Order: sequence, then structure tokens, then C-alpha cells
Amino acid sequence: MNWRARAMGLFLLGLVRLLTGAQARWHGCPPKAEQRIYFANHQSHADLVLIWAALPQSLRSITRPIAAKDYWTASLFKRWITTEVFNAVYVERERKGDEDPLQPLINALDSGDSLILFPEGTRGFEEDPQPFKSGIYNLALRFPDVVLVPTWIHNVQRVMPKGEVVPVPVLCSVTFGEPVKMGVDEPRADFLSRARAAVMALRDV
Repeated sequence: MNWRARAMGLFLLGLVRLLTGAQARWHGCPPKAEQRIYFANHQSHADLVLIWAALPQSLRSITRPIAAKDYWTASLFKRWITTEVFNAVYVERERKGDEDPLQPLINALDSGDSLILFPEGTRGFEEDPQPFKSGIYNLALRFPDVVLVPTWIHNVQRVMPKGEVVPVPVLCSVTFGEPVKMGVDEPRADFLSRARAAVMALRDV
């Protein structure tokens, strides 16, 4: 990371913490430098930034957020921020030909990175998360030793309301829960339902 990216990272970290507090709550899962997938509810483009800011620096340096390629590369500035500051993994929201949309995530996990993932795929605007897509199941199946950490983001939708471009100061927090493990021969639908329930259970913690 060059000095401009480091300076921007420190600026964003300070701004996010000023606007939101970016409080981290570790509930049954202490911060630990091991390979993880943090999977969370998704209600705002600010979600990846808030989780990134809530992590301690030792974990931020080894954790890469997943970013929708069409949105986060729409301008040179967005592309620079997500590439140079967040070291994001870009994913296509629409399958193109025979390309596996999970391949960039697989490559990152193969390299030993941790990930921030939003299993709903797209932002939701209801209190409950949308049903989880199968990506997290396929990754858990392929990488059984990666720790799956359910994560709930509180209040982030109020920081960046739909249609607004200026963030509003609102106290937010991120709760990291007890890791979820895939059961032996657990059906995909059962695992996805259980993973979603693990995320939802954290909103009242």
C-alpha cells in the first residue's frame, strides 16, 4: 500500500468512527488472526466500510471485502478506493458465460486471505435479511477449515439512506457471533437457513 492509500485509509477510518462509532462487539468469537469468512446482513453500500472499520488493524490487514464490480468500478475514484485502500475482491453480480462468479473469492481464499461476504448478494431494505444465496455454502464446502463468522450490522441503513449521497451521523455497531460449522452431509438449504438465522440472532445481542 502506497502512502496515498495509507493516508486515505486513516482518513476513512477516522471519518467512519466519527460518524458511526464503528463499535465492534465480539460475542462468542474473539478477534483472532486466523482465516475467516465474516458473513453479514446487507442494507447499504457502506456495509463493507463499516465492518472494515470495526475490525482491529491486525485483522483489517488480512481481510478483504467482497465488492460488486459494476458499482465499485463505476468511477476511477471508487475503483482506486476499493483496490488500493480496501484490497477488495470484485465479483460480478450477473453470471457471464461459463465464468464461475465465485472464482475471485476462491483465488483469495487459496491465497490465505480472509473475506467479508454478504450472502444475500444484493442489498435488502427490510429488517430481516433476504434468503442467502448458495455462494457461502459452496465456499464452506470447498474450504472446510476456514472459520465462518456470522456478523450483524446495526443501524447502517440509517447512515446512508436509500437515494442519499451524504452520510448521516448515527451510532452503529458490528456484532461478530459464534462461528458456524457445516454439518456432515448437511443439505444446502438447511445450511443456508441456519447461517441466516445465526446472523439474525445477533441483532438482539
